[in-house]
Amino acid sequence: MNLTQISQSSASTAQQPTAAVPAPWLDVRPFWRRLSPLDWLFALAFATGAGYALVSYQARMDYYDETVLVGATSASIVLGWRWKQGRLLMMLIATLSVAAISVYHGDLARADSVFLLKYCLSSQSAILWMSALFALATLFYWIGLLSRSDTGGAIGTWMTWAAALMGFVGLMVRWYESWLMGADIGHIPVSNLYEVFVLFCLITALLYLYYERHYETRALGAFVLLIITAAVGFLTWYSAARDAQQIEPLVPALQSWWMKIHVPANFIGYGSFALSAMVAVAYLCKEHGILAGRLPDFEVLDDLMYKSIAVGFAFFTIATVLGAMWAAEAWGGYWSWDPKESWALIVWLNYAAWLHLRLVRGLRGAAAAWWALTGLLVTTFAFLGVNMFLSGLHSYGKL
Repeated sequence: MNLTQISQSSASTAQQPTAAVPAPWLDVRPFWRRLSPLDWLFALAFATGAGYALVSYQARMDYYDETVLVGATSASIVLGWRWKQGRLLMMLIATLSVAAISVYHGDLARADSVFLLKYCLSSQSAILWMSALFALATLFYWIGLLSRSDTGGAIGTWMTWAAALMGFVGLMVRWYESWLMGADIGHIPVSNLYEVFVLFCLITALLYLYYERHYETRALGAFVLLIITAAVGFLTWYSAARDAQQIEPLVPALQSWWMKIHVPANFIGYGSFALSAMVAVAYLCKEHGILAGRLPDFEVLDDLMYKSIAVGFAFFTIATVLGAMWAAEAWGGYWSWDPKESWALIVWLNYAAWLHLRLVRGLRGAAAAWWALTGLLVTTFAFLGVNMFLSGLHSYGKL
């Protein structure tokens, strides 16, 4: 066969139609049609567990508690369908929490006498494990980033997952422990600075782990875990100096079902804002040539900064509206210009302006990063500084 024949044969072959291979993202079937049997099994197991909780504890729940349980169950199932790693985390949290509760046998004193509770699964032990694992995760993320080691970053990721697991188990068990202390003391563990700092660490970590998987990079873990470790450091000091880990009865203003939805929504906002600020730090480092070759592209950093602020703003807006409704019930007015309310409004306006300029004026680059980083200072004062230096209707949150 000469060159002319070979050329004609190649051209003929190239013109032949090839079988189309559909890409996964081109699947136009409804979402529920794309669910696997394992997805439905997860949903069944989660719904069964929620049903068991509803039947077992219905006497202690009112209509609003039941509504929150149903809503949280539905949201968790959908989240588990879309985020497989999150699904595994939920199952492990449920398993370890039930195991811990079963060991108590209704006796709170067993937390100091049973090995599994004393050193692993009581609320204080689990939260201590969370704190240690977050600190170690930070170390390994930095080792992985500075040495370009995939192993170091991978260990950091697994330790972050393990820290999130132990932290959530600690909160679930703490909830149960509060009920063992008395029906008038039992409450969801999001009522004081100690508990919400744990919640902040967990939410920020989960948000980061989701984006780490989405963008397929571990380079940002070294930055994001810094602020989580800073929160862990405050938590450790606060526990040692103020004995804050002790479970206390709720003050009258907090004895409301609104707390179950207002506080988590608020801290999804805080966690997202903190995440965006640490991404901004990475952006500014890269722009000044610091670790530039080890960090993601500017486009990735900019996109993650924007998505974090957008998610945080949405949840912070919801939390602010819920807080106003709670205030109307507790204090007789939707807004009283209390220092906490005023600073919440400042935080909201700050990020509203950031998003407005992003969408209208195309805010990008170093200006957006510096603004996001400054926003962290504003948010920190609203979260913590108001409690330290100002007083008002939210004085129950003082240090």
